[in-house]
Amino acid sequence: MELLGLYFLLIALCCLVAYAGWDATMRLFAFLDLHLRYSWIKFKMSLMRRKLERDLRKDNANFDKLIKEIKDDRS
Repeated sequence: MELLGLYFLLIALCCLVAYAGWDATMRLFAFLDLHLRYSWIKFKMSLMRRKLERDLRKDNANFDKLIKEIKDDRS
């Protein structure tokens, strides 16, 4: 029963090779590999963007306070 998934995978791979040929099948796997890597990079970039926005929001309060102090000192 556990080998059923493996058998389906092997049959699908054999069908891909029979239909499109070895080179096209390898190009498909290369495309899928690049797509997964790019998706992972986009995910990590979204986490970095969220962290940066959160950090900038914290710094914004300090920056507003600094600007207010500078304006008060000039007056």
